[in-house]
Amino acid sequence: MYVILVYDIGEKRVVKMLKLCRQYLNWIQNSVFEGEISLVKLKELLAKAKMIINPETDSILVFKSREERWLEKEVVGLEKNKLDNIL
Repeated sequence: MYVILVYDIGEKRVVKMLKLCRQYLNWIQNSVFEGEISLVKLKELLAKAKMIINPETDSILVFKSREERWLEKEVVGLEKNKLDNIL
């Protein structure tokens, strides 16, 4: 599945969350990640994220789609991290 993950968490926990999300998804903008991920890996990511966040003050949003092609993305202004498929 293809997901977009967005988080809003306390400043003290941002670095831990950034490092965690980069293990599973592609960073595209501050606190925003996207990419293909299996259901098992997504559950693993969210389980680890729940150990980092404070559920009373922090939030994580996950937008899911079957495939990237079902999403239309439009960038206005500076694209922070272009996802090039260079090997």
